[in-house]
Amino acid sequence: MNSYPAELLVQLAPVMFIAGLSLPPQSQPQSPPPTAQSPISSTPITQGPQRAISPNPTPQVVSPTPTPPPKLDPFTHLSYKLCEAFRAQRKMEIWQPDKSKVFQVVFVDKEVRFPPRKLAPPTTTTLSAPPPPPPAHQHSPLSPLSPSSPLYPDGLIAPIWIRKHTSLVPSVFVLFLRLYESPPPPQAQTQPPMSPLHDRERAERDRLEREERRGRDEEEERRRDGELAGEVAIRKKVCAERGVKLTVVLMASRRMLDDPSLDTRLTYIRRQSGLDARASLFVLSPVTQQELNEFVHSIQQALWEPSIEYYTSHSKRVRRKRNRHAQSGGVGYVVPAISTPPGGGVPTRPLRPEGWTVRYEYKMACFAEFRGEDEVALKHYQDAYEALVIMFGSTAILPPRTKRWAEAKVLADCVSVKICKLYLYNSEHALALSHHNSHIKKFADFSRGWGIGEETFEFWSWFARQHRILAELLEAGTRSSTPSTLKLPSHTPLVPPPIPTSAPSKGVLPPSTVAKGLELESLRSLGLGLNPSQALMHPGFYYYMAARCTEKRRERFLGVEEIEVTRPGYANSPGYLNEKKVDHLAIILELYTKSYELFKQHTPQPQAGHNQAQMQGRHMLWIAYRIAQTYYQAAKFDMAVRFFERIAKTYRREKWGSMLQPLLRTWYACAQQMGDVELSVRLLVELIGCGTDTTREEGDVSEIEEDLIVVMKSTAPSTIDGPLIVDLSESEPIFEPTVIFWSPEINVNEPAPFQLTLTAPTNISISSLPFTVLSIYFGEERPAVTVYHSSGLEVGDGEVQRVDLGLLSTSEAETGVKEVKGCLRWDRGGKVVFSGAVSSEVPSVLKVAKVVLTMREGKWWIEIPFDPSKSRQAALNNPKWLSSTKPPRYVPVGRSECHSTNVRHRPHELNVRLTHQEPAYLDEEYPIVIDITNTDDRDLDIMVDVLLHPAEIDLADDHITMDDQESNGLIKGVSFGVIPPGVNTAKTLFLASAGAPGDRTIDISIQSRSTAAPSQPRSPITPDTPAATPDMTEVLHTLVVSAVEAIKVVYDVTCRRRLGESRGLADLRTFDGDFRDDAEGAEGVITTTMECAGPWGVEVESVKLVPQDHPAAKVISSSQEADQDEFPSEWLPGDEFCDICRVAVWPDEVDNPEESIQGPGEYEITWRRLLSNGDRGPKSITRFALPSLKAPTDGLIALMEAPAKAKLHTPIPLHLTIRNRHPSRSANIVVQLDLDPTDGFVVAGLRSGRIPTLLPGAEEKISWRLIPIECGFVKVPRMRVLERRSAVATTQPTASGADVEVEGEIVKVVDVRWEGKDVDGNDEGNVESVEAEEAAGVQPTVLVLP
Repeated sequence: MNSYPAELLVQLAPVMFIAGLSLPPQSQPQSPPPTAQSPISSTPITQGPQRAISPNPTPQVVSPTPTPPPKLDPFTHLSYKLCEAFRAQRKMEIWQPDKSKVFQVVFVDKEVRFPPRKLAPPTTTTLSAPPPPPPAHQHSPLSPLSPSSPLYPDGLIAPIWIRKHTSLVPSVFVLFLRLYESPPPPQAQTQPPMSPLHDRERAERDRLEREERRGRDEEEERRRDGELAGEVAIRKKVCAERGVKLTVVLMASRRMLDDPSLDTRLTYIRRQSGLDARASLFVLSPVTQQELNEFVHSIQQALWEPSIEYYTSHSKRVRRKRNRHAQSGGVGYVVPAISTPPGGGVPTRPLRPEGWTVRYEYKMACFAEFRGEDEVALKHYQDAYEALVIMFGSTAILPPRTKRWAEAKVLADCVSVKICKLYLYNSEHALALSHHNSHIKKFADFSRGWGIGEETFEFWSWFARQHRILAELLEAGTRSSTPSTLKLPSHTPLVPPPIPTSAPSKGVLPPSTVAKGLELESLRSLGLGLNPSQALMHPGFYYYMAARCTEKRRERFLGVEEIEVTRPGYANSPGYLNEKKVDHLAIILELYTKSYELFKQHTPQPQAGHNQAQMQGRHMLWIAYRIAQTYYQAAKFDMAVRFFERIAKTYRREKWGSMLQPLLRTWYACAQQMGDVELSVRLLVELIGCGTDTTREEGDVSEIEEDLIVVMKSTAPSTIDGPLIVDLSESEPIFEPTVIFWSPEINVNEPAPFQLTLTAPTNISISSLPFTVLSIYFGEERPAVTVYHSSGLEVGDGEVQRVDLGLLSTSEAETGVKEVKGCLRWDRGGKVVFSGAVSSEVPSVLKVAKVVLTMREGKWWIEIPFDPSKSRQAALNNPKWLSSTKPPRYVPVGRSECHSTNVRHRPHELNVRLTHQEPAYLDEEYPIVIDITNTDDRDLDIMVDVLLHPAEIDLADDHITMDDQESNGLIKGVSFGVIPPGVNTAKTLFLASAGAPGDRTIDISIQSRSTAAPSQPRSPITPDTPAATPDMTEVLHTLVVSAVEAIKVVYDVTCRRRLGESRGLADLRTFDGDFRDDAEGAEGVITTTMECAGPWGVEVESVKLVPQDHPAAKVISSSQEADQDEFPSEWLPGDEFCDICRVAVWPDEVDNPEESIQGPGEYEITWRRLLSNGDRGPKSITRFALPSLKAPTDGLIALMEAPAKAKLHTPIPLHLTIRNRHPSRSANIVVQLDLDPTDGFVVAGLRSGRIPTLLPGAEEKISWRLIPIECGFVKVPRMRVLERRSAVATTQPTASGADVEVEGEIVKVVDVRWEGKDVDGNDEGNVESVEAEEAAGVQPTVLVLP
């Protein structure tokens, strides 16, 4: 990327020339822009002095220093601040997506000249030929048609054309000039007073002098203004020839801004210089920095439109040329077909039509980019790119490896970068990456046709450059601090919906399963599987790709170097000579380092279930590994070792054997070069543990063993005072260890048989390694069991040898070290089984803590410790116990955790009995007897814990009691004392259940501790620490107790209206707070049946009805008050006891009369259980609340009272009470008594009439006297009660059979003899009214006796 011209890559913006600002004396001209600088950089690209394209040189472009010197006049200081403000607006960079109206500012001299637009072509004349006519066409100095042009005759676009429009020709020209100001008049001196005549003469003289001075000042101002206007007019003419907008800024003092003649002078200057009327003349005085920034912003806003018009006119001019070229089918200029350079040589061919298309499209794209029209620029860049592809497709147009071919290739790469950048500006990441991949693919195909394929370093150099271009572009975009910073897409994998694996037995999937399968296929086609090459990654990925391509480039170059050694002169091309100057390894390190840093920067946040190390990923470790490999190739072995140490830690911990093996081999090579023999030994031992890949040969496998032996024999360690410890705790062990304890647990002082099997690897030979000692540790501080090598013994391929270690115990360990002799030589796949038994005097966990292998050779003493419980990664064999060696036979061990055994105390022997009589009754303390007998030979201290589980029953309320502890959950630490052998102890646990019946679960934990004094033995794991595990045994018993009701209660509730006389509102007693009207509310009759429902009988001591205060109900009487003499009494299962109580209910005392009223009392039953031995259990109390009541609610009601029986010819009374219980409406009542000749009564009283109006809450009573004239059940005369406020017309038959129309609503007449309501207020089948009786064919009757 560094070889690309910066002019072809920078973001183009409108150019503004600024002239006329004062420069400090120490300011120096800017240096020309370095073309080899990396264009993707945060450092702005400054424009410096350029040589003119024409023979006439142009003045230098200078830049002022922003730091003003001290003691400056205000206008010089203003110039410095203006320079700072303009320079801070915009910098020339590659990544500039901001579209604000900001110019690219270039500071120039006031006398700067623009390069010529056209040059006449050179002419040749001879003596015999007349002079040619003047040329009809003139061309630009940079046109391929100008012989003096660097593009003559077939060039495309040169970077100097971009430099011309960014540093030599502006779109607007801002000229700063100082407006002339006359010096202020001198102050008048004080004169001594004189005569009045002399004072008038002196005043007149002063006035004439002032007028003369003012005239001279005005004349001088007019002269200076004319000179300034002439200077502006000259610059205006030069700018007008190029279409450049000229703006003049006049700097004046604040005093001049208040001068009335300022407007006249400005008008004169504008007219004389020919300036435009719009945005062409400004006046600026020394102001603050904030006001100065606002001025800079406003002048750029005002000049933005003329700048856009300037570049638009250029685009139109180029478009006209392109159209003429397209219509004529070729170049629109008359040029010779083939020209021969002076002095002979190869004839040159002019630029082809395809080349002119590239020029025109590229120019229009640049002008559109100047205007900020990214979409238009992108379209023209794409057209130019397609034309370039067409040109590269023909070697006749662009012959390979020529100058124009190389220039076009650079142009194509730069245009491709422009296209990708414009796509990224619009956040079209997929299109940008697609174009980048397409560009690489197309030109890779072209390169193969040019003979620059994958086998050449040029191909991989160009390939790496393309990836680095994209990486630097993305890095610049993401590093930008503007609001339009590039946001890279995130690629989150989609989780497919689960597809049911079950299918019908017939083999046909159900439709729902097929639909889900189709949906999954649709998700896969829509992007469930993401191709990484089609997803834009962060820049670190492309730096990595560039590094890999650079490695390929180096490989190809080294291959050419090898051929050059054997065949001198094979590669003498300039490309090869330049390639020899390239430091490939430095470039690779730079690219890998950038990639590593960016991968670390773009690491996503860890998700649930992932730590930060996992999220950083394997790719970062792989990049670090490639960096280490590059350091190794560059012979920087110390740097490589540092990286290897850091990477190997992760690879060892995560068991990446395939990645660790090549790393260790390269690390070992670095150690060899550094001469570090101890590191070499460590790495060789670890390599033996890792083994080798299956692709390696047998000779390569034995090379590691041979190298280790050679190092041990030919060298000496740096220190010989102690062993060299090779820690393989995180690496693969040399052997495949297997530890098996036969029993999962044993008692104290009981031997535990074990076997330790060490199996040699099958893919590497270790038979020559000098193992001398094998130490087996059962604890860190316990002396090891040492096995010394016995010469003459060796385990062959696949053979099994057994080494007996004997019985190991704590007492023997205190006397000395156990030493055994055995075979310590293994061939491929050989096994050595170390078997023995170990015991412990204290409870602990017995296991083989560590195994240490010792090798001795010469001065080397190497110890290799490893954990035998960790197996090799590839080992998946089930543990087996060796039962026989000849032939080898094994017994499978069916435990997964067989590498250790638990040592525990001898269990205590107890006999526990739980005695109780099921089921338990609710509301009683249910006794459970816990009887414990010590059947052991030791004194045991017994403690009991009881846990009552929460019942899964609603309204359950339980608790337990034992000794003096009571709890609804856990009772802990109930002591039974020390029980000697053969003695038993019992205690009673009481369970109290209340609420609902159901099962109750109790856990009883019985803990026993030995009271014998401990001998304080030492633990085999930590011998200095006494054993802390107590001699305790715990036995758990679970008891499920079913709780049932001892007494079951059934209620039968009826309600009826009260017949008392209403007091009325006139009675003042009705206003008392505790007054209850006897005519209001209802009376409930509750019949309670109590039954002994349990399987055991009970003795009932008392049954009481306990009243409770309630504002809407009150207990009136109860029949149990007369039955108290019957208690105590025994109730056997099925026995019943009945009680009847009366309750008065006033529904008006509650907020909602429609709701039920809680019962105003409860039954309290005191009872005891009858035990099977005739005894009585503890006293229990059960309470049953009275049921809820609901009184009848009436509006208008008529109550009929008649005697049940009568005597013949004896008068009886008949009363009718009409009540109006409506809260707000009065009633107009009409009563009719319909007599029939067949009636059995003679009636004395009202036949038909209207009663007084009933107000709300009032009642009226009507009476009749009836004389029975028949015996038997005689029907009561029929009554009609009508409420005439209703507008409903009804037809009622009379006694004579005629119909009489009466208006009104029939009022319900209730026979109070048969009235009754259930608990919900519903009728229980009683006859309520005469109308209901007639409908049912029944009429109220009275029994008449003779």
